[in-house]
Amino acid sequence: MSSPEPPAARRYQPLPGPEYRRRIVWANVAALAGLHAAAAYGVCRVHHAHVLTHLWAVALIGWTGLATTAGAHRLFTHRSYKAAPALRLLLLVGQTMVSENCLWTWVRDHRQHHKHSETNADPHNANRGFFFAHMGWLMVRKHPDVIAAGRGVDMSDMDADWMVATQRKYYFALWVPLGLVLPVGLPVLLWAETWPNAVLVAFFIRMTVTLHGTWLVNSWAHLYGTRPYDRTIGPVESSLVSLCSLGEGWHNYHHAFPWDYRASEFGQHLSVTTAVLDALAALGLVYDRKAASEETVRRRAQRTGDGSHPRYGSDGVPEHLAPEPEPRPELCGGD
Repeated sequence: MSSPEPPAARRYQPLPGPEYRRRIVWANVAALAGLHAAAAYGVCRVHHAHVLTHLWAVALIGWTGLATTAGAHRLFTHRSYKAAPALRLLLLVGQTMVSENCLWTWVRDHRQHHKHSETNADPHNANRGFFFAHMGWLMVRKHPDVIAAGRGVDMSDMDADWMVATQRKYYFALWVPLGLVLPVGLPVLLWAETWPNAVLVAFFIRMTVTLHGTWLVNSWAHLYGTRPYDRTIGPVESSLVSLCSLGEGWHNYHHAFPWDYRASEFGQHLSVTTAVLDALAALGLVYDRKAASEETVRRRAQRTGDGSHPRYGSDGVPEHLAPEPEPRPELCGGD
């Protein structure tokens, strides 16, 4: 099925003052270029690394990815479920290892993204192009509207969370041992990996893969796909992005129902995050999971969807969910 044309950009009231001019942050450009160059060099050398180093990197990618999807995103940003204190702490530790800034800032930016999606107040506005939404937004100064709108994001729940406040205050001091020393040092200490191989595989390659998995949700999942739940917004459904991001690619559904812990209606068999949350719920570590009812989803898809929904689009709906037929005049005493 061909993707529908993306909706026109919604207008956000611009700030008064001089016209916005893009300002490149060359330090960030250099850092990202260095990261990718080191990762590319590491790919050329992976055959020299110990097999346990590869498995360690894969395990870290999975763990830190879940700390982002299940933790930073579905738990802390959207409060779509509740978690036991021990699990909250583990997710916070994993998020520290990701190298995507402290959790407080991550949550602020993502809440702002939902509130002002595809406007100048969106930190990674997809209307500025794929590259900008993917990683270019990290290489330039923030648009003035992003700064202004960021001040209005409600962060009272995060401010009241002592774990989040502690990580925010000591983020860099925590990131060095958790995000750098532990991933690199453990292979060297436990199975005599060389320092260069440990740095290239367990740090540069691991971090690059994890970051692009997150960035694809901001870029690809806002541009290429269908909009079965809301055709008026930019986010789309993408199985490709779901595979790369542990289940975060059903993005049209997520923006329509951001409080649903599943972040999808279909495609949950591709959502590692949802499967893990369900398993943790069985263990009692996750509870009070929120989910949209089938009836709520049906009404939204029929009211604002683009017709691509496999059950509630132009092909009809299941009998048990079909709306009551309009009364015929001859049955109501009419002519």
